[in-house]
Amino acid sequence: MDTSNLSCDPPKLHVLVVDDNNIDRKLIQKLLEISSFKVTVVDSGSKALQYLGLDEENTSSRFDDLKVNLIISDYSMPGMTGFELLKKIKNSSTFRDIPVVIMSSENNLTRINRCLEEGAEEYLLKPVKLSDVNRLKESINKSGSQHMGQHEQEQSVPIVQLTFQC
Repeated sequence: MDTSNLSCDPPKLHVLVVDDNNIDRKLIQKLLEISSFKVTVVDSGSKALQYLGLDEENTSSRFDDLKVNLIISDYSMPGMTGFELLKKIKNSSTFRDIPVVIMSSENNLTRINRCLEEGAEEYLLKPVKLSDVNRLKESINKSGSQHMGQHEQEQSVPIVQLTFQC
């Protein structure tokens, strides 16, 4: 049996990054890629909703193709803030279980509490550091299926059954 195409690496976690600032977007993308995440970046809350398929209604027919494990959004963006995006995601039956992390350069306790109360997994202060990304990865890995969308849980295959000898 030819096993040259089989990989023992676990599948990469997919992160959707939302930030209007190009430099911040590239920084978080690079940090996530260093930590072995698959990364998709968009520059606004409305583009994030389009990507998720939530721009017209609160359901997504594209979810099978997306498999987003985490959404990281800047708080202060023109048009739609990260807080407004968070609320829309948490009100979606398809995406409400996906962890959302808000990041901002402003250390505003009222804002932080409001985001956490609305369902944000965490609130990171910019500039985001590699240690922040590693902490998020550990949190997602520990939580496992708790943070996967129900649709994704139904389709996931236990890793134990996919063990290959390298």
